[in-house]
Amino acid sequence: MEGTMKTAVMTDLMKVEIQERPIPQPRENEVLVKVEYVGICGSDLHYYESGRIGDFIVKPPFVLGHEAGGTVVETGAKVKHLKPGDRVALEPGKTCGECEFCKQGKYNLCEDVIFFATPPVDGVFQEYVAHEAGLCFKLPENVSTMEGALIEPLAVGMHAASQGGARLGQTAVVTGAGCIGLVSLLSLKAMGVSKVIVVDVMEKRLQKALELGADAVINGREEDTPARIRELTDGRGFDLGIETAGTQITASQLIKGAKKGATVVFVGYSATGEMTLPIGMALDKELNFKTVFRYRNIYPTAIDAVASGKINIKNIVTNYFELDDIQTALDACVKNKADIVKGVIRI
Repeated sequence: MEGTMKTAVMTDLMKVEIQERPIPQPRENEVLVKVEYVGICGSDLHYYESGRIGDFIVKPPFVLGHEAGGTVVETGAKVKHLKPGDRVALEPGKTCGECEFCKQGKYNLCEDVIFFATPPVDGVFQEYVAHEAGLCFKLPENVSTMEGALIEPLAVGMHAASQGGARLGQTAVVTGAGCIGLVSLLSLKAMGVSKVIVVDVMEKRLQKALELGADAVINGREEDTPARIRELTDGRGFDLGIETAGTQITASQLIKGAKKGATVVFVGYSATGEMTLPIGMALDKELNFKTVFRYRNIYPTAIDAVASGKINIKNIVTNYFELDDIQTALDACVKNKADIVKGVIRI
């Protein structure tokens, strides 16, 4: 396809503008996708606001956005399983396929990954993208491209629940009720966890957690979180904790509220990348620590969970924005975190 497309380009910290760029041409193993929805991720907001996450530093001009759903409009010569008109969810990370981690199936640990909106790779706040066909997953008729865009964060939540060994009969606590906390909640419930408690300090996010199926919520600003966890678990503590807030306070709360032998999964990144935790208590309880980096081999399962109705992913969205208004959208998401739980850009 010839021509130009609208692209939202980050030109400086807290500044983004719509520019015209050439429509990309798909290689023989790629498809050209008309992007229809892109979720606004916390990582996009970190890059937009501060220009970096850990060692990943944005050097403008840069395109944000990695949670995408859309429709195939053109296919490369070697693509057989997709055709124009197919609606797809895009898994954003292309890996080498040759390293020890890729060969073990742990491709999320590949050191040569090319991942949308992870510097220096541009993201997908744009009208079209050419992407490897094997990373474009066809959506069933009853799954919209908006839901397709949300498969990416859902995959993180499902990986976190899987890493923690989520199962029937457990009680779980999720700290943080942002997007990743909420998809972790949805994943835990879909995997049969009997009771899920969600902790946050923003009331609207706690109400959204209840709407999505949380059995109880704790406002960490107003309550003693470990004491409330013990109260809600009849003094036993929880079996599985998922930490998505990325703070020393919430991580410590999980260690304090955990049952002996429990598992705690760390998902959220702290601002500094470091925390001081009550490790002595963790040792006394013989806690199991697990960590999460993105996800692997989950997109088909996540899509099936949405298609079958086991996970109602669309209800995590609280705000929709248009691509032309992306400056307003990103500013609102940065400055109004108490009210905007999950924003989505319509392309």
